Amino acid sequence: MQLDKTSYYDLSIFNRDEEFSLFHRLDFTTTAGGRDYLRQLFSSPLQDIHAIQQRQKALQYILELESSWPSIISNGTIVVVENYMEAQIEPISNTEGLPLRIQAIINKTLYAPDFGYIKFSFEQLVNLLRGFRTFVDVFNSDHAPKTLKILLDRAQHLLHKKDFSDILEVDAAGKMNYVEILRYDNYIRRRHRKIVEELVTLYHQLDAYYAMAKAMKHYQLQFPIVTDSPRPAIKAQQLYHIILQDPVAYDVTLDEKNHFMFLTGANMAGKTTFIRAVGIAVFMAHIGMGVPARHMELSFFHGIVSNIQVQDNIFKGESYFYSEVLRIKNTIMQVNDGKNWLVLIDEMFKGTNVEDAKNCSLAVIRGLLRSSNCLFILSTHLYEVAEDLRHESKILFKYFESDVIQDDLHFTYLLKDGIAREKIGYLILKREKVLDLLDQIH
Repeated sequence: MQLDKTSYYDLSIFNRDEEFSLFHRLDFTTTAGGRDYLRQLFSSPLQDIHAIQQRQKALQYILELESSWPSIISNGTIVVVENYMEAQIEPISNTEGLPLRIQAIINKTLYAPDFGYIKFSFEQLVNLLRGFRTFVDVFNSDHAPKTLKILLDRAQHLLHKKDFSDILEVDAAGKMNYVEILRYDNYIRRRHRKIVEELVTLYHQLDAYYAMAKAMKHYQLQFPIVTDSPRPAIKAQQLYHIILQDPVAYDVTLDEKNHFMFLTGANMAGKTTFIRAVGIAVFMAHIGMGVPARHMELSFFHGIVSNIQVQDNIFKGESYFYSEVLRIKNTIMQVNDGKNWLVLIDEMFKGTNVEDAKNCSLAVIRGLLRSSNCLFILSTHLYEVAEDLRHESKILFKYFESDVIQDDLHFTYLLKDGIAREKIGYLILKREKVLDLLDQIH
């Protein structure tokens, strides 16, 4: 699956206001490197159904063994070990001809500050090795999914280095004294720096996958079923917008029979939120995660393209309307490739007058209806457009309900069949006392 930068921004996958981004909501990593790798996973949706299924298996496997996850490896462990490998302190050298214990006593005394740093850092290195021993012993079974098996096999290979095995044996026997610390510090930082750095990198990747699994458990997300249907389809029960604090859930069905959802409703009634909720759920399915829905089945999509937050470009001298036209043009060119796309369009042609917007919208919609390889969700507050499209059998007409009670506006956020007809702009002006303020102008 692919998304361009605009679609990532429209769906708030990553967001300048990070608190309201999907990535921030699902980031349960404990290390900076894990967070960077998780960002890579979000930036690279999977390219086929098999890859999605493999990642689902990996996350499920982690959840099943979560109680055995080696918590001995903390963010502090990783930071200290990374600094330890970069430290400019030379390994405390041996004094030729003296017994090892005498050498260690002399060095510990003569280089006390350096020894203190080495001792503290080496203890964290041992924690890292202990944690990876757990990964190897508990997680690296014949049943480990391929996604994890590759990482765990590599960790097992690295851990079999004799010096690492000896360190773990000495530590398990309770014999890790200052003599052994100075001995193995010399070995590790002179011989095995690259190997330790690779172990840290492996942990970053495991941390990212564990974060995805923890997010699924925390939000009670459900793995979707991804099918190889030649025609795009989405069927979801109780799907909701995961970034919102108190979201409303909806049932959604789009398929070959009705591949175009036409949304109407007043501003603030919930149209944009709904569009983003569907887009985010489809995105999450394609990075191998569970989705915010009771149940979801969907075809594999080659991409998502959105037109939600179109902006003018004063530096290029482009008007808002012209930017809208360019985005629609790029959308049509992008999806006209025979592959399955999800196309999300919110309030098309806001940058021109009502009559012009209606004519432009009708022309674009009628053209898009000829596509057989895309699902479309389009919202508009121009219900007149819907009237001219009533007899299009492929269109599913839905609207968000709003009520006016004693000159006050009430949104139910319920999605219903049909076309909305409320005109509430003037009411909002009145409710916000704009009309009263205008009367006060002299």
